[in-house]
Amino acid sequence: APESLMQALEDLDYLAALDDDGNLSEVGIIMSEFPLDPQLAKALIASCEFDCVEEMVSLAAMLTASPCFVPPSTHLEEAVTVRQRALLHPDGDHFTLINIFNAFQQPDPALPADNADEGWCRKHAVSGEALRLAGIVRAELLEVMQRIELPISPPAFGTDANVRNIQRALISGYFLKVARDIDGSGNYVMLTHKHVAHLPPACCYLLRQPPQRLPPWVLYHEFTISQDNCLRVVSEIQPQMLVELAPQYYLSNLPPSESRDLLMELREKVVAVEDVPVVPE
Repeated sequence: APESLMQALEDLDYLAALDDDGNLSEVGIIMSEFPLDPQLAKALIASCEFDCVEEMVSLAAMLTASPCFVPPSTHLEEAVTVRQRALLHPDGDHFTLINIFNAFQQPDPALPADNADEGWCRKHAVSGEALRLAGIVRAELLEVMQRIELPISPPAFGTDANVRNIQRALISGYFLKVARDIDGSGNYVMLTHKHVAHLPPACCYLLRQPPQRLPPWVLYHEFTISQDNCLRVVSEIQPQMLVELAPQYYLSNLPPSESRDLLMELREKVVAVEDVPVVPE
């Protein structure tokens, strides 16, 4: 449909993938090298700037492969949930996917080598096929990065600085997919089209024990209204980061809402701080 095409072009423009003439920009040309959707490609490129390439390339592979969780047998459901809970990351579903991929790469020493992968997958009710595919995709993405000579930072998963850097890289690509909890009870309004959605049942924020507050602002990987009106793959972000990393004209073009007003207010504070002259010592 013409509307979908126009929306796609507008999104590419926000991602700095187009130049003033509507052709691919330098960033757009690099993005086109990756067999990924534009937002994920942009996040992966941003990870070079924020020194979190190893983690983002694992995440990109996991998001590209099919969903990794599989429904466990009814009689094993409780035990599997406890084991899955051990893989949850406090900073969100994106980080949980990196956790799962890293854990899968370290076979269980208690199992024979040939059965270690499958045994671990059955134990945690995750798909070995999806995780092996993610490994193949990851290797292909690294090959592309090496071929076009993008810098690849060493792994640093688990550090606070690395968490913030992954969040920055994600926002650089997914600022178009942000939602805000408007009443503190999990009713998330998407910034771009003011639709109210909810967290999926498998979201790490709903599986945590003991239950904790839901994140006020989240970034999500995708949303389809047919899937129980739920956001898919959700992680908390700070609105300050969104204001710093999203294009100013994107924020200005958001439909009027309380969320937009809050972001514009934050933006004014950031600009005011930037405008304060530095007094020489």
